[in-house]
Amino acid sequence: MGTRPLLNRRLDGLGTTIFAEMSALAATTGSINLGQGFPDTDGPEAVREAAVRALRDGRGNQYPPGPGVPELRTAIGDHQHRFYDLSLDPDTEILVTAGATEAIAATLLALLEPGDEVIAFEPYYDSYAACIAMAGAHRVPLTLRAPSFRPDLDELRSKITPQTRLLLLNTPHNPTGTVLTAEEQSSIAALAVEHDLLIVTDEVYEHLAFDGAAHVPISTLPGMRERTVSISSAGKTFSFTGWKVGWVTANAALIAAVRTAKQYLTFVSAGPFQYAVAEALRLPGTYFEDFRADLQRKRDLLGEGLRAAGFRVYQPQGTYFITTDIAPFGEKDAYAFCRALPERCGVVAVPNSVFYDDPNAGRSQVRFTFCKKDDVLHEAAARLQRLAS
Repeated sequence: MGTRPLLNRRLDGLGTTIFAEMSALAATTGSINLGQGFPDTDGPEAVREAAVRALRDGRGNQYPPGPGVPELRTAIGDHQHRFYDLSLDPDTEILVTAGATEAIAATLLALLEPGDEVIAFEPYYDSYAACIAMAGAHRVPLTLRAPSFRPDLDELRSKITPQTRLLLLNTPHNPTGTVLTAEEQSSIAALAVEHDLLIVTDEVYEHLAFDGAAHVPISTLPGMRERTVSISSAGKTFSFTGWKVGWVTANAALIAAVRTAKQYLTFVSAGPFQYAVAEALRLPGTYFEDFRADLQRKRDLLGEGLRAAGFRVYQPQGTYFITTDIAPFGEKDAYAFCRALPERCGVVAVPNSVFYDDPNAGRSQVRFTFCKKDDVLHEAAARLQRLAS
């Protein structure tokens, strides 16, 4: 075998995801898992029954069409028009993927060349780093800093070079909960036009913006339609994360590029679930309103418990995560804190430092998820009270 490392050098240092590590820790210690972002209840019964019906009717049990079943692509187009007044051609401007994770991978593999630079807001979802690395491109972080976690647009401008290929956005933003304002998005759009950049935007938490904040896709802004790839999924909106049904929307040329890469990843996936998600996207507006209100209430429930336990809490505008700081406990190392937390309190959380290129930027930050049953959140808050004492 020689001395050459087995792992591709582009992936060196990535290792096991923090979610797998912390979820395994929760399982071995019997702790409440507030680390990984998955609900502990299923989504609407009608949507689950739609999946069962598709299975029994033989729809999707064999390979579905490569771009996704027509019913789902049409429903995605209708959803984009219904909520954002975007008009899309289901045949050429919508692509169904194995969750948003595959959508991100296929998009970056399709659009990047070795040596290209990608500006991404950090802290960032860990798959961004892996996918940029696999494409042979270079990640250029723009750090969102506590307590506001707003992007410094002057700093963003300064990071654009002749090698910059695209801007990778995530709004509502995981893990900070930041929702980009109309003014911030307009400034980012202007920079993209000025420097002829592509924009890839991860919008999986599009229906989870709180306190009157509104998610507006950047693709709706002037000059953005032809240069933006928008990514979303059913997992977060309908609480069926295991189904792994995601999608990409963009103009026909961009979709053709992404589809070229996607077809050599999973080819197709989630056949029967695609029919169910098509029905989910047509749920009445009250579903989306109630879903958002319920998650906002859970955010407030857990946030109150975290404050009572002694954490500094950064109130999120969206997603289903709360970022906290452990400095009030006299501690600085979030990774060590999270490794010890199951034994101390019987709760698992995730250190934000793993989402930064510079771990010191988020060294004392810890992320908790609140997409759990009320009794689980109450119990977690009670256990965390041990820190206060």
